[in-house]
Amino acid sequence: MMPTTLPVDEIRAWLRLTLEPGLGPAQARSLLVAVGLPQDVYNSSTAALAKYVPYELAAQLSRPASATIEQQIDAALNWLKEPNRAIVTLADPHYPKALLDIHDPPLLLYVNGNLSLLSRPTLSIVGARNATPGGIDNAKAFARHLASKGWCVASGLAAGIDTAAHEGALSASPKGGSTIAVMATGLDIVYPASNLGLAHRIAQEGLLISEAPLGTPSKSYLFPRRNRIVAGLAQGVLVVEATQKSGSLITARLATEMGREVFAIPGSIHSPQSRGCHALIRQGAKLVESGEDITDELRQLAGSSPKGPAARVARGARASVFHNAAPPDPDGSSCAAPIEHDAQERVSSLWPPGGPLPDSESRSTPDTKAKGTAVDDEQSTEGPIPIQTRLLNALGYDPVDIDTLHRRTGIDVARLNGALLELELSDRVVRLTDGRVQQLAP
Repeated sequence: MMPTTLPVDEIRAWLRLTLEPGLGPAQARSLLVAVGLPQDVYNSSTAALAKYVPYELAAQLSRPASATIEQQIDAALNWLKEPNRAIVTLADPHYPKALLDIHDPPLLLYVNGNLSLLSRPTLSIVGARNATPGGIDNAKAFARHLASKGWCVASGLAAGIDTAAHEGALSASPKGGSTIAVMATGLDIVYPASNLGLAHRIAQEGLLISEAPLGTPSKSYLFPRRNRIVAGLAQGVLVVEATQKSGSLITARLATEMGREVFAIPGSIHSPQSRGCHALIRQGAKLVESGEDITDELRQLAGSSPKGPAARVARGARASVFHNAAPPDPDGSSCAAPIEHDAQERVSSLWPPGGPLPDSESRSTPDTKAKGTAVDDEQSTEGPIPIQTRLLNALGYDPVDIDTLHRRTGIDVARLNGALLELELSDRVVRLTDGRVQQLAP
């Protein structure tokens, strides 16, 4: 799916511009402003280019591309031959208008799926990788509601809240807004590997996008760059759960600087996963309790709220409060799990898949990795875990009824009640007057 009928030489020039060693995105954009299209840059002399970049880099740009870059370009052109794939450049009419509004828009985007989603009204949903079951449920419910109202839900394909947001949007009616997954890796590598099936489904029913060249593995510095796209695509960003050191707070700050609205869902005062959201609310984010709160707010702002650079100036005071948010996790993202490069290489060899992939439903049982809960991490590294620990992980810090606990854990009701009694006697949980159970703060 080529969005435009660009000549092959022009496509090759755009690709080379993003692959050129030593040429940063800001320098590349400066060259485009000063010289013209990428093919004009590569047709320029060293002396002409040296006015805008260091002489050694100018000499490199005026020479033919290296064999390594030519191989990468050829691989990208071969990747484009498959259905529903495209490369959308800054000069392309399909390029998202919302991204043109940010100070460092990607030079190009690799896309796989429904290209028309780039022009749909978009709301981003972000949050903790180690989300609570309640946070997972909230993310799915908000995403499903927004998608059913025609909004496209964007997120970062990370574990936890991101995964739930994508799944919730996909579960809306066929007439819904669907979902966009912004990847920090190349589109031929899915990280985390547990989301391979979800990525396959999004490619069929939604849209995968990335500015990273094909073959790019997950690296820490790429996650903040991914987050700026997640924020930039949207009219607003909803933070579902976040610790005080979550990368989601950085996404919220970026959104505010771009003139986007920031929404946050409050949670239990005892839950570490709620503290980031509470900090955002104290600093000016809109507290929301339902999807209608978001759609009503955006409807009121439509036509009255300034956009673009003017919005960033007019709302600078509010944006400044987010600069005081706690620093992100070490990789600056909401998916700061250790990177397993060997696993990534194995996943890469499966993309595109050689055979049918499991759909998202095959990963939706209570104890599977697709849930993105702390239960999954412990189970995968330490073997079977005690039933009491599973219950505490499934409880979170909000009141939960027995039926919900049964759904989250898959444990039969008789065993649930027995384990809950033990937890009550040890002062780990309390049974409320309405029959629900709540975990007590440590």
